[in-house]
Amino acid sequence: MVLVLAIVFFILVLVIAIYTVKIIPQQQVAVIERLGKYHRQLEAGIRIIIPFLDLVRERHDLRIRQLNVPPQKVITKDNAQVDINTVIFFQVTDPHLATYGIQNHVEGVKNISNATMRQIIGKLELDETLSGRDRISIEIRLALDEATEKWGVRINRVEIVDILPPVEIQEAMNKQMQADRERRAVILQAEAAKQDAILRAQGQKESQILQAEGEKEARIRQAEGLKAAQELEAEGEAKAIELVASAERNRIENLKQAGLDSQVLTYKSFEALEELAKGEANKVFIPTGAIDTLGSIGAMAEMLKASGKNSQP
Repeated sequence: MVLVLAIVFFILVLVIAIYTVKIIPQQQVAVIERLGKYHRQLEAGIRIIIPFLDLVRERHDLRIRQLNVPPQKVITKDNAQVDINTVIFFQVTDPHLATYGIQNHVEGVKNISNATMRQIIGKLELDETLSGRDRISIEIRLALDEATEKWGVRINRVEIVDILPPVEIQEAMNKQMQADRERRAVILQAEAAKQDAILRAQGQKESQILQAEGEKEARIRQAEGLKAAQELEAEGEAKAIELVASAERNRIENLKQAGLDSQVLTYKSFEALEELAKGEANKVFIPTGAIDTLGSIGAMAEMLKASGKNSQP
């Protein structure tokens, strides 16, 4: 009998200890009710409550949670049906409101997200829906923030994972994308051919310019060489004439120093003309003004001959 009482007492103490001592993990909060009314919140650590009077109504995780919303069929403004899959990141900021503000805040976030998504997508056309993921995400987050503020829940981020249009629309879009790729490829090829033609034309133009400049430079140098040659030739002829004149001047000076007068010199010059005129193809023209001089020269020649004969024994 004593053993039975001891066992019953041990079980009673164990039950009381279980209901009295509560261990709250880190980043969690327990909402305590006393006699069916909200009493307090238990933070992380070992906490003591009054058994049978205090009751843990709900535990809340204060970390950011991820909620995967199943794909929803939504109709766009142009009556195209699309499947949208979203992920919502939220966090409980007020455990009291999350417990008493709504029956199930997780289901509430999911349902309000679906309703908001249908409302937003219904105002957009298909092309805007496919290209406006960021816009849709921001609008859903703002709408959820406004609705969940009274639930003690904060929406951190909303991500549109996938937007799937109907199969026939996907096929049409794929064909359009293929056509756009082919068109861009043709444009790129045309641009490449145009650029190649431009570069070739520029290269040919520059080559012709360089060739013309080379020919011009060659002609300039050739002309300069010819000019230099002519100048050198003229200088040579001038020096030759100067040398001949100097020699003739020296000869005349020598004749003068030998005692020969101008008439003798003129006679010697005509003797040279006579020798020159002996050629068959040579013709000598004598001006009429020189006839008197020739007469004097002839008389002087006869005198020279006579004096020569008299001097002979």
